[in-house]
Amino acid sequence: MKKRILFVIDSLICAGAEKSLVTLLSLLDYSKYEVDLQLFRYGGEFECFLPKEVNLLPPLDYTCFLEKGLYSQIKGFVRGNHLDYLIARLKFSLRLRLNKQTNITRARHYWQTVGDVIFKSKKRYDYAIAYAQGIPTFYVVDKIMADKKYAWVNVGYRLSGEEKTYQYNFYRQFSKIVLVSDSAMDIFRNVYPDLKEKMTVIWDMLDYEFIKKLSQNNNSFTDGFSGNRIITVARLIQYQKGYDIALEACNILKKKGIKFKWYALGKGDFRPKMEQYIKEHDLEDYFILLGTTPNPYPYIKDATLYVQTSRHEGFGLSIAEARMLNVPVVTTEFDAVYNQMKNGKNGLVTPQNPVDVADAIERMLTDRDLYNSIVNYLQNEKKGNSEEIQKFYQLLEA
Repeated sequence: MKKRILFVIDSLICAGAEKSLVTLLSLLDYSKYEVDLQLFRYGGEFECFLPKEVNLLPPLDYTCFLEKGLYSQIKGFVRGNHLDYLIARLKFSLRLRLNKQTNITRARHYWQTVGDVIFKSKKRYDYAIAYAQGIPTFYVVDKIMADKKYAWVNVGYRLSGEEKTYQYNFYRQFSKIVLVSDSAMDIFRNVYPDLKEKMTVIWDMLDYEFIKKLSQNNNSFTDGFSGNRIITVARLIQYQKGYDIALEACNILKKKGIKFKWYALGKGDFRPKMEQYIKEHDLEDYFILLGTTPNPYPYIKDATLYVQTSRHEGFGLSIAEARMLNVPVVTTEFDAVYNQMKNGKNGLVTPQNPVDVADAIERMLTDRDLYNSIVNYLQNEKKGNSEEIQKFYQLLEA
């Protein structure tokens, strides 16, 4: 009889944890496992890559309520429907306005105000997996019946004060806590040292043959530019992804007279400010926002250079994908960077500031011996890590 697994994640938008989950699901042995997937937001770009064996569960009732819009919600309230949903939504909205928000605090406020009106699942699972921090973690603990529960931590998750205390009550209830890199585990151990026996590492999974196949798609650059192309694939977030660093580095390179175009694939709240900076510094022909695509690999393959300006990452999935496609990397130095980067061999690692990033890019674009040596190194690197799926099976069967 097949074992039943539930995966829970916020959505399947173009982002690292989401891409990692889709890869894991594509490698899973469905002769042994029956898989359900619960989302809190639907329509993400990666949904098209879900294996046909995965049962995508319908939206939760509260999710359906939110999709109606505030006017319809109030209209339903007048008719006596979903009073508890409307009150929960208004409480959450009020908290957002009264408190300074980060993704971590937003998730806590959401669960504290909305969690009580979300129904418990009636289905029992052998395994329930919260594949992201925040709401999926809270949901699996409070609303799911399962013999074993696992929490994935996909970032360098630093918690303190009220957030640390609140989330401890959830993480202590999991059978295991999975971190996606050694450095991510070190950070989480510092947060919750008494939970260290629950922690283990399973790297973000990379299926080389799948990425190689997708990279051969013709959907790539269409502007006819024949010079040096720089590509960054990351959500448009200022602090974590360091797009402020990227824009300033781009401006420095422009002033130096370097010939290039820098493309960003992603979407996010920082886009309006990025567009403003691009306009104010006349970077329209230098820094191009491409939006999102479920398949970034043709763009990466056709680029001269992959650049990541993150301040922190749990692993750095897009860097690993660029390496698999033999594209040299320039990246800032964050917690997990040396889990995969060898400075001067498969790319360059720089401090987190625009001047050093610009210098590293200039060096890579002008020193052909360095560039060619890095390409040669990449061509001989081990490709992918699909064997990590065995660690996943061991986790389940332990």
